[in-house]
Amino acid sequence: MDSADILRRLADRAELEDLVARHSVWVDEGRWDETDRIFTGDVVITSPRGGELHGIDAVVEHVRRSQGTFARTLHNKANLVIDLDGDTADVRAHDIGVFAIDDATAQVAAGIARYRAVRTPAGWRFAGLALEAVALTAAIDRAL
Repeated sequence: MDSADILRRLADRAELEDLVARHSVWVDEGRWDETDRIFTGDVVITSPRGGELHGIDAVVEHVRRSQGTFARTLHNKANLVIDLDGDTADVRAHDIGVFAIDDATAQVAAGIARYRAVRTPAGWRFAGLALEAVALTAAIDRAL
């Protein structure tokens, strides 16, 4: 691997790490107008609560409805493992979500996010995401 390849891999990793962070902000702040900067149009997302969702419109509708049951949410992704393979990548992240019901009550969900990313002419985007619940507080399943 020459220095140009190393730089490209580092740049790809940085862009994918940023994309994971943007996904959390997208959910927590309801930045629906940025959806096409995060996902491909034909994205497929699976989650314990939402089942299998196909396409941006279905994803946005589900997340809006789920997040709307909480006063505020805060997602934190960590321990990213990125496996690059040319113009595709698999990204694994631990995800801790805090779901505020009101000023005095919050619930927590811990899980694993497994992203499938593809390089597009506009940059990296997520074409797939599988969410796996690991630990949930009472009744939190409505969030996933």
